[in-house]
Amino acid sequence: MRFNPSRLVIARKRRGFSRVALARESGLGVRSIVYYESGEVVPSDEAVSSLVGTLRFPQTFFFGPDMAELNPHGVSFRSLSSMTAAQRDSALAAGAVALEFSKFIEARFELPRPTLPDLREFEPETAAQVLRTEWKIGERPIKNVVHLLEAHGARVFSLPVDSASVDAFSAWHDGLPLVLLNTMKSAERGRMDAAHELAHLTLHTHGGPRSRQAEVEADRFASAFLMPAGDILAHSSRNISPTAILRMKGRWGVSAMALVRRLMTLQVLTEWKYRTLCVEFSKRGYRRSEPNGIARDNSQVITKVLRMLREEGVQRSMIAKDLRIDRTELEAFLTGLVIAPVPSSQDGGQTLRQSQAKTQPPKLRVVQGKRKRDTTP
Repeated sequence: MRFNPSRLVIARKRRGFSRVALARESGLGVRSIVYYESGEVVPSDEAVSSLVGTLRFPQTFFFGPDMAELNPHGVSFRSLSSMTAAQRDSALAAGAVALEFSKFIEARFELPRPTLPDLREFEPETAAQVLRTEWKIGERPIKNVVHLLEAHGARVFSLPVDSASVDAFSAWHDGLPLVLLNTMKSAERGRMDAAHELAHLTLHTHGGPRSRQAEVEADRFASAFLMPAGDILAHSSRNISPTAILRMKGRWGVSAMALVRRLMTLQVLTEWKYRTLCVEFSKRGYRRSEPNGIARDNSQVITKVLRMLREEGVQRSMIAKDLRIDRTELEAFLTGLVIAPVPSSQDGGQTLRQSQAKTQPPKLRVVQGKRKRDTTP
């Protein structure tokens, strides 16, 4: 197969390089990079070697077929004003690799089909209630948001961007909802991010460019979805102390600050009490980290996929090789979502066996549990 210029573009953006930066780091000319990416010139073996060394992708990556790419206008980047162009492009390129990983899984397993409804006719609070009703959740706390997304057909991966300033994002692609979560953030923030992206996938369906109003709506949806009004009111009182907030937040798996905002929205707290608690929590440094943390929501689908493949002798390095990426790149999409395995002496650079592409792929079922009920005042 010939050198694929589109894959060079994806690799360059994935590593956060501009053409000028790539030329400088690789020792190649800027004009040469432009020609390689346009397909006007095929790079020599020596040039390919320089690109491989600089971009840290296997040589086979650059000789693979075209990859599906996300439409940037249909992606829910939350903080475009604080993101650099390089961070945005790196996240989009990561999305392209995630799509390849998703295709790999779907070729071998039957995953839950997407059942995310179009909720554009509802305002955020009502939309959250409608979705809870449709998904038969009721008012109970959600144990694992990632499991819930996966059970309804979303493909969830970790966002391999080494910056906590880059938020999670989501997109629809060929009828499939894709969610990438930044697992550098706290577990509580990760749950809120997942619910926020669920809002974009249902409330906005990525039908147009994002706006500040859309982000506000997604925040309102996420808060109402994770902390349903009925359950909040049943387990709270107006005389709430900081200690009580720290005890209560575990019931819904949210941060203390998120719970305080929800209590104020539902008028459980007065604005004065809300501000008092915010000041107190800020003094304690809870805007960055707080006590009584929770376990991070993990991925049931990817965990099952990796376990079943491993039982058949398929190691992660073999999956990476099939995807034309290295093991480190593959692990970046799993960080925080699955437990890292103990390296095996047989986990080498073998080729993935063709027998894995089954004619009747096994069906994966996502089992959802209930969040442990905490004692509240």
